[in-house]
Amino acid sequence: MPYNWTRPQQNAVRELHLWPHQSLPPQGYVRFLGLTAALICVPLIPVLGSFLLWGLLPFLLLALFGMKWALDRNRHDHQILEVLTIGKEEARLERINPDGGRQSWRCNRYWTRVGMHHRDGPVPHYVTLQGGGREVEIGAFLSEEERIALFDELSSAIHGTEVPLPPR
Repeated sequence: MPYNWTRPQQNAVRELHLWPHQSLPPQGYVRFLGLTAALICVPLIPVLGSFLLWGLLPFLLLALFGMKWALDRNRHDHQILEVLTIGKEEARLERINPDGGRQSWRCNRYWTRVGMHHRDGPVPHYVTLQGGGREVEIGAFLSEEERIALFDELSSAIHGTEVPLPPR
């Protein structure tokens, strides 16, 4: 799952890190672009040595670099990290956006509520944290099943039930 409970830092009881799923690892990225380049070269074999090659080559290179640009843009847009820190008296959510901007929310842990909008949100089973006069989303980039599991884990974590931590 693209989220995990980590060992808490100072003055924190629990800490949760969430990030979007990256389906194309760096090795797959290189392989995909290499295979695309090789397949683009196949139609050029019959026209090797003719002027037609120079007419087709710019368009094929444009298609290849367009694919690379789209993959790079997608990877950049998914560089999101959400960190939920649950302290003894305070819950704090910080979101680090792809452009480096930060958004934060904090609330007294006692007044924090975990909400799920089954159909009313931008995605099914939309999970929110409510408190301090605001309602903020958490994990909107997760799959539907992951958001349902996240809701259950957050409900128990906010209200004091233990969440298993990974071994050191």
